[in-house]
Amino acid sequence: MSHVYDNIPLKPFRRAMAEKEQKKISTVQNNLKEEDEKRQQRKGSADISRSCAAKPKKPKSRSFSEMFFKSQNGVPAEDFGSNETLRAEKSDEDLKKTTTIHSTPTSTLDDGYESSNSTPLVSGKGRSRLNNASSNLVITCTLRKKDLHVQLEEDEHESFVVSPTSSQAGEVDPDSFTAEDNRETWGSNTDFLLSIIGFAVDLANIWRFPYLCYKNGGGAFLIPYTLMLVFGAVPLFYMELILGQFNRQGPISLWRICPLFKGVGFCAVLVAFYVSFYYNVILAWALYYLGSSISEELPWIHCNNTWNTEQCWEIRTLNQTNRTSMGLNASTWNTKHTPAFEFFHRAVLEMQWSDGLHEMGYPKWQLVVCLILIYCLLYVSLFKGVKSSGKVVWVTATMPYVVLTILLARGLMLPGAMGGISYYLKPELSKLKETQVWVDAAVQIFYSVGAGFGVHLSYASYNTFHNNCYRDCIITTIVNCFTSFFSGFVIFTYLGYMSHKQGVDIKYVATEGPGLVFQVYPEAVATLPGSHLWSVLFFFMLIMLGVDSAMGGLECVITGLMDEFSVFFRDRKYARETFTLIVILTSFSVALINVTPGGIYMFHLFDTYSAGISLLCSALFEAIAVSWFYGLDRLTQDVEAMLGIKPGIYWRVCWKFISPSFIVCVVMFGLLYHQPLVYNDYLYPNWAEWVGWSLALSSIMMIPLGAIVQLCKTAGSFRERVALSISPIEEHEDIRRSKLIRRFKAKHWLFV
Repeated sequence: MSHVYDNIPLKPFRRAMAEKEQKKISTVQNNLKEEDEKRQQRKGSADISRSCAAKPKKPKSRSFSEMFFKSQNGVPAEDFGSNETLRAEKSDEDLKKTTTIHSTPTSTLDDGYESSNSTPLVSGKGRSRLNNASSNLVITCTLRKKDLHVQLEEDEHESFVVSPTSSQAGEVDPDSFTAEDNRETWGSNTDFLLSIIGFAVDLANIWRFPYLCYKNGGGAFLIPYTLMLVFGAVPLFYMELILGQFNRQGPISLWRICPLFKGVGFCAVLVAFYVSFYYNVILAWALYYLGSSISEELPWIHCNNTWNTEQCWEIRTLNQTNRTSMGLNASTWNTKHTPAFEFFHRAVLEMQWSDGLHEMGYPKWQLVVCLILIYCLLYVSLFKGVKSSGKVVWVTATMPYVVLTILLARGLMLPGAMGGISYYLKPELSKLKETQVWVDAAVQIFYSVGAGFGVHLSYASYNTFHNNCYRDCIITTIVNCFTSFFSGFVIFTYLGYMSHKQGVDIKYVATEGPGLVFQVYPEAVATLPGSHLWSVLFFFMLIMLGVDSAMGGLECVITGLMDEFSVFFRDRKYARETFTLIVILTSFSVALINVTPGGIYMFHLFDTYSAGISLLCSALFEAIAVSWFYGLDRLTQDVEAMLGIKPGIYWRVCWKFISPSFIVCVVMFGLLYHQPLVYNDYLYPNWAEWVGWSLALSSIMMIPLGAIVQLCKTAGSFRERVALSISPIEEHEDIRRSKLIRRFKAKHWLFV
């Protein structure tokens, strides 16, 4: 029979004694169970009740359990064993349960471990069969959130030491993370794993990595790529999973561990929000192409459409002799436009109606409809939290691999495919001497993993406390790198085919970004039998890849703000649904500017400045705050509390020295070698670049502003303000009382 004492923590001084007593307990309990079954067969419940009532009551013995209940609940000793309900006269935090005590013949309570002063409670009936038991274990009841540990010394008399604290200094009570909050969790660990994989694997794996690999030495590019992955991006990724899972808070309120850096959380949320202004437009373009693929004839095949110009050349219909006679060689290639190029720029974007940022025009209604559909899909995926988004990723995170495999199988059958793959992988070790190759590798892997956005913090905060986030980190990293490398084979089989078909070097067809997926690839599939099917598959895959990342960015915004202002949202009905709608509508309203005739110029501006230097700064200060101010000693304890193992020296050195240094180098290189902003032949005016830098600084400035606000609102001298601002909130009371500040000691800063 289960009762109030069943799950009481016990902490004996001697392990051997505890094991011996446990064996006695098990033996007695088994005997009691067998005897009870026999007695139930002989006597009915009414007979048992009469038998109990007929027995005279013995004088009450005073057990430690009895004294504890008396002191805690104000129950008179003479009434302690009566059949009544005891209620704590303390606050709800101190006592969560109401305990019903039944009358027993010996007037003592069963402690669940069959102690000498205990009588087991079986169907409301007392038994006094353990008078000869020699157990010295007496248990107290856990009424508080912080456990009362009872330590027992084995001597002539019973002596007790009660510790009212939940743990020793520096230890962590895992149960406190599930008792305090009602935070929802993922339906399963697979939901979480697919979500972080879906966020990490995005469009950049398709349109950027293959081109960088080809451009920076083929297979040789994998050397700097792997080094930057191992020593830079992965440690930061793992750190974010640890922080989110341990603290179970969004990217803003998580900084209760070091309030001085709370602005880092606001910076990450702003970066994620800014990215949604243009990233979702890419999905709208893909949806527009998907709809166009269902037409009778693909609209980017011929040059006889209303949007085509005299520079449009249907290269696929010309043989080598015609190419030479018409002057179509390497020197004149850039002056010619393919049908796919003009369809994207003139039919989809309608750039011919805008000369730049000073002439934006009105949104194109077809693209507005596509954008509305994308945001509706995002709302449906997000409005119920991880319970809804965790199911969507089962399709969006797995379907791209099926489509990529089908496209690769078809591409390998095309002429020139193997030539394209050889261009993709051919190693040029001399390229490793160029600084730009190493910077490209660092930027690519950093953005691909997604550290600094706050998305991994948000997703991990919905994990259970003991989830193996180390395993999730390794699996996600492997899948992310595999996807980048695998997609390179897919893309370059078709680029090799296009190079062979057009009779030009592959460097004239290889490109990156939107130009690759909305110009080169559509033109390649247009020449294949069943081109409609291959086009539909490709653009469906793009949407699936992009939706995961779009969901992650908006989830960061929603979780971050709702956790930070939880007092405002707590008692409001449909708070999550309403706030998600507000975020979606705000992002959609800003995104509309990117579907105007001049929207591509604004799109490129957002793409360059929204998540450039600002994202790197977010990750940099996050690494510094955690590894230096919060402390690697505390972080190590957190990992051990969750996973049962301490992070090795590799992780600690990377967190404290290598990863921050790697980010600083990338930031410095980006600032020193900044290039003027250009899109095609359009050179952005100076005021446009100032707008871009203002956008970037608006998120970066959250970091120093947050620190200033924290110092100003903290009471005390300047020394006390600094001490409290760099210490976790739960340590503030001890710091004020004892004046001992562990972060002012060299041991804290030198720990590795």
